[in-house]
Amino acid sequence: MLHAIDLNDNWIFSKVNHPSYESELITKGESVTLPHCWNSNDGQGGSEEYFRGTCWYQRKLTINHESLEKRLYLEIGAAGNIGKVYINGELAGVSKCGYAMFRISLNKHLKIGENLIAIMVDNRYHNNVYPLMADFTFYGGLYRDVKLLVMGDLHFDVLDNSRDGIYLNQKKIEENTFEMEVCGKVVNESFKSEDGTIKVQLIDQDGNMMFERNVRIEIVREKEFKVIEVIKNPILWDGVDQPYLYSISVAVIIKGQTYDARNLKIGFRTVEVTSDLGVILNGKPIKLKGVSRHQDYAGIGNALTKAQMEEDMTIIKELGANSIRLAHYQHDDYFYSLCDQNGMLVWAEIPFISIPSTKDPANQNAKEQLEKLIKQAYNHCSIYCWGIQNEITIAMENVQIYELVKELGILAKKIDPFRLTAQANIYSVENNSVLNDITDIAGYNLYYGWYYGEKEGLGERLDEFHRVKPHVPVLVSEYGVDTNPKLHTYDPQIKDYSEEYQLVFHHNALETFNERPFVLGGYVWNMFDFGSANRNEGGEPGKNLKGLVTIDRKIKKDAYFLYKAFWSNEPFVHLAGRRFVNRHKTLNDIIVLSNLSHIKLYNNNVLLIELKSDEPMKIIKEVPLSKGENHIRVEAMDEYRIVYNDEIILNHVAEIDKNYVYVKEEESKNVVNWFENFDLSNVQEIVLKDGYYSTFDTIEDLFECEAAKAVFKKFFGNLDEEPRFKVMMGVTSIEKMSKLSFFKIPKELLPVINKELNDIPKIACNERILLS
Repeated sequence: MLHAIDLNDNWIFSKVNHPSYESELITKGESVTLPHCWNSNDGQGGSEEYFRGTCWYQRKLTINHESLEKRLYLEIGAAGNIGKVYINGELAGVSKCGYAMFRISLNKHLKIGENLIAIMVDNRYHNNVYPLMADFTFYGGLYRDVKLLVMGDLHFDVLDNSRDGIYLNQKKIEENTFEMEVCGKVVNESFKSEDGTIKVQLIDQDGNMMFERNVRIEIVREKEFKVIEVIKNPILWDGVDQPYLYSISVAVIIKGQTYDARNLKIGFRTVEVTSDLGVILNGKPIKLKGVSRHQDYAGIGNALTKAQMEEDMTIIKELGANSIRLAHYQHDDYFYSLCDQNGMLVWAEIPFISIPSTKDPANQNAKEQLEKLIKQAYNHCSIYCWGIQNEITIAMENVQIYELVKELGILAKKIDPFRLTAQANIYSVENNSVLNDITDIAGYNLYYGWYYGEKEGLGERLDEFHRVKPHVPVLVSEYGVDTNPKLHTYDPQIKDYSEEYQLVFHHNALETFNERPFVLGGYVWNMFDFGSANRNEGGEPGKNLKGLVTIDRKIKKDAYFLYKAFWSNEPFVHLAGRRFVNRHKTLNDIIVLSNLSHIKLYNNNVLLIELKSDEPMKIIKEVPLSKGENHIRVEAMDEYRIVYNDEIILNHVAEIDKNYVYVKEEESKNVVNWFENFDLSNVQEIVLKDGYYSTFDTIEDLFECEAAKAVFKKFFGNLDEEPRFKVMMGVTSIEKMSKLSFFKIPKELLPVINKELNDIPKIACNERILLS
């Protein structure tokens, strides 16, 4: 029988990278308990500089003769982003998948007595390990559990990159009837052939045995098995309405003795998707009420406890969501289990994000991460789709990238033919792009009204997509605005970081989705603020502030309650603007967020208005405030005449409270400033000559030629020295830069640049490079 021993305690940690730590004890280290993350503060805007480097963890493990007769494996929940494991100085295993679990066979490296486990963990930039570039902190550490697995000679396969060594499949074959398939592999390390039995039992939540099946197998070295059973009239796993799970026990039995066993959960459901009905769960179309989640938490990075993961699920459930995009990587297995138990449909994905590797042309790391994600999360019925890329064309969109994405889509279907595939495209990907036909679901990350355009552009873009690609199911995989709950305004505007702008932005998004049946739904970016070490926006360095809830989970921003008003069936009422306490205007609009229609509003116990409105956001215009304190109270009554209350205090003050206003730091010199030096009037398009440089060449290629490099520097100054731009140079071009709102490149500039670049022959530069 498999026995898992917790190895989370008694570790020594050092930020000093010394090769001797493979085999010699760390002399000056810090005692830590796992899970542990070394960027818990500096990765979220702490006073210290964000540290990316190579660190070491060590622990001693005492093994007796009896233990060494067992089969021993080390299970490491995750090592971000590269992990190398040494046992008594010998390299025992390597992981380049920083969000996946990995295991190592130990026996050949162990000795009786004291053994040294030394794990090198590296979160530096490596061009062949994803993610390469992204808007979140790449936390370093052993940030999930580490365990010692102890088992006998015969056991389910624990080294096939899966979690269970067993794969559960279920599919509907006719009305009220499902076919359940249990398959896997048994490994025999005794070198003696054994006759045995695979015993499978399915049990409902009341303890009733649904079926029991025994299948005889002969195990020489290893043996694959498959058990198929027809299940009639199962209670369905029906999302948040009925997340019903059956227990399934799978055991390998030899001569009456159980050698290994797994106790798993399975839910019976069907998930389909069409471009007109959207997501169809068990035959019923549903709108995806989705939120996105990063796995970090204030002060601990991504070393979350189970209690903190449970807290996240409680907050998401209260909101009324029915789906979660677990971005942008494999999450803790425990959180997938929470999604199973709470009926959340899950988009699970890999960190193939922003830019592809130039050192890994076969995209092997992305494929390995996809395989581990699918195999390790395979048995979670909450997962309805595998996400294979996020904004991978941010720097370049070309045939090579199409092929990389196609290969990942094919691989996902090969490993798991039963689930959908999805991707999240940046806004600059054209509606008719080849990308949109690769996966079952096309997602777009759309930030109209924040990074570009006006918020109303969201609906216009979705309408245009549906006109061009009416057969492609589409959803909005990201949308949101950075919001500091300390900042407030009477006149919400783009980039003011106010709580009020977040509210109007998300109100527009929710109405946009609801008005368009062809839109599957969307995923709010983000459920919680999260660490982004290189950011400094909205008065909070080191964080992305697009969350509906702060990173410490202490403040639910007003937009959180807007979603609750739209999505939740739990009666409630909430007064927005409670942190906008000091009001300098006499007349104020009071916003009531509620899923109840009968509302009464009071100021200092005086009834101001009674109204009935089914609108989730009800605006009471021009409410007069008295000088000094005003106690604003709202009552909302449900159909059973139960009254729900909320109240806030507003101070009518003489002058604007400047603490509420975001004072923008002088913006760093952007490329747009340099364009003022160039004459862009009467610009003529030119016919590009083959064999000469142009705006379509990568920046890296331009920099291989001094003349072409000089042209780039002329127009873009020292942009190449910016850390985030440096990693893009091998895969982006000036042409692609012009399609990204960040660079603000006027279209008239491209012919001007091409006129200079297209006079520089590539062959002359290449010959000089060869000669040098």
